[in-house]
Amino acid sequence: MEIGIDSFASAMYGDNNTLSSVDAMEQLLQRIELADQVGLDVFGIGEHHKKEFLDSATAVILAAAASRTNTIRLTSAVSVLSAADPVRVYQSFATLDLISKGRAEIVVGRGSSIEAYPLFGFNLNDYDQLFKEKLELLLQIRDNEFVTWSGKFRPALNNLPIYPRALQEKLPIWLGVGGTPESFVRAGNLGLPLMVAVIGGQTHRFRPLIDLYREAGKAAGFTTKELKVGLHSPGYVGSTNEKAIADYYPGYAELWTKLGKERGWPPVTKGQFDSLIDEKGVLVVGNPEQVAEKILRHSESLGGISRFTFQMDNAGLTHSQLMNAIELIGAKVIPLIRKAE
Repeated sequence: MEIGIDSFASAMYGDNNTLSSVDAMEQLLQRIELADQVGLDVFGIGEHHKKEFLDSATAVILAAAASRTNTIRLTSAVSVLSAADPVRVYQSFATLDLISKGRAEIVVGRGSSIEAYPLFGFNLNDYDQLFKEKLELLLQIRDNEFVTWSGKFRPALNNLPIYPRALQEKLPIWLGVGGTPESFVRAGNLGLPLMVAVIGGQTHRFRPLIDLYREAGKAAGFTTKELKVGLHSPGYVGSTNEKAIADYYPGYAELWTKLGKERGWPPVTKGQFDSLIDEKGVLVVGNPEQVAEKILRHSESLGGISRFTFQMDNAGLTHSQLMNAIELIGAKVIPLIRKAE
């Protein structure tokens, strides 16, 4: 199982913190560099177009990280393909692949944050149609140097070459999904690896959806090896369980209560948080032993996963706390998981 981190390049540091965007970006790059040094397998950068985040130009951040790392794979988490041009997405990540010497990946999705749609002139009523059409084009570009294609939302391509080409013969493209059955079936039909974002509730409830993915993939003729499943969940590792909770809970409660006001959710309570960090809850928060055990339990409950990524910069944690967590993941969590596999 690959272990990594997904970041939204959070610029939320509290009302009294004067950390500049320049310093926040430098600290993010330092965390990616450390993740590479301590043996994490993958680091992902999301895509948002909001004041609180610095990740609107995902491939640019990853390219900067590529120049400071050696082995860690670098991916989007996710690229909002519906509001982007597939030609430019491929070109950006093919360029990243050249810079990183073959370490680039893309996770594409429709986006749970919808600010990209009006920003780039797309209609939310076309939410699924946009994604379906653009994913088809992106895959065709990935697999062919010269492309002939026509669709509804983009001008046609008539035997046009698209450069540069990625170093990897088949640039990895994962499909990022939430809880829509159709998305799981789509990924299976296309034989794409699946990255499941589970941010609330109990992780095992996604098993029926993952079974749909595997059944669709096998029916379409893809092998078990091709039908990889990744899991993206909020999490944090501390030296002790008590310290992990003390570090993580205040910022988590603040952020999710704020989001709740925007999306109609009730405020976060400590009781709800405690249910999310129990053995079946989604939050992977605790000491290294507890975290490793929980990741392995989640994998078993989902029928086996190939990748797990922590989403850690969503709880107001300091750079120092995040760096310590990365060191613990590399030094303790990963060895425990490798030993148990």
